Amino acid sequence: MIHIQNVSHTFTIGKKGSEKKIPVLKNISFEVAKGEIISIVGKSGSGKSTLLNAVAGFLKPEEGSIIIQGKETTTLTESEYAIFRSENIGFIFQNFQLMPGLTAFENIELPLKIQGIDKHRRFEIVNKIIRKVGLETVFDHYPNELSGGQQQRVCIARALITNPPIILADEPTGNLDSETEQEILQLIALLNESMDITFIIITHDEEVANIAHRKFLMHDGVLKEVVQHAV
Repeated sequence: MIHIQNVSHTFTIGKKGSEKKIPVLKNISFEVAKGEIISIVGKSGSGKSTLLNAVAGFLKPEEGSIIIQGKETTTLTESEYAIFRSENIGFIFQNFQLMPGLTAFENIELPLKIQGIDKHRRFEIVNKIIRKVGLETVFDHYPNELSGGQQQRVCIARALITNPPIILADEPTGNLDSETEQEILQLIALLNESMDITFIIITHDEEVANIAHRKFLMHDGVLKEVVQHAV
């Protein structure tokens, strides 16, 4: 489903004439199968979020190939990738990124409105997702009336609403307490199993990383799979 081959990227810092190039992704290659959960663990500045942005199409790597659903995405224009992204990728953010002036229902509904889905069909789809993520009693609440866990469930529902085959999660439990973190991790595992959704999870939390089928370590721009040995 996702094939990353020899991806490298550098950032340039400093004033013109005294620029310095900082390698952030170094010849990264890996594959993700359909329905697989992978986690990428690393310290801040290790390059893991840069890699996620490359997969999401928000950053075009200087070298290498990224093939998603059989399409070479590094050759797409911004407008082409925007369309591809809306059809294939959902996002779960650490800080939720909900619209404060919209209810939970309206936040979840928003991607469908952007796609031009008619009101009656939107109502059916949103209500189905709301039941799946357990938001039946708070669907008409605004973000500031929701707990952190409820806000993250809204974020997850919004990511699911267009039925994408892939979800990219950036520190999905970073702003949650330990009990709520467990609830969200259980929900992600359930959605993966019941809907066969592929997840790439970026985290610094080992407990979050351990829900994955495979775990990778990012260190100074180099990605290595963590091999679990049987005891």
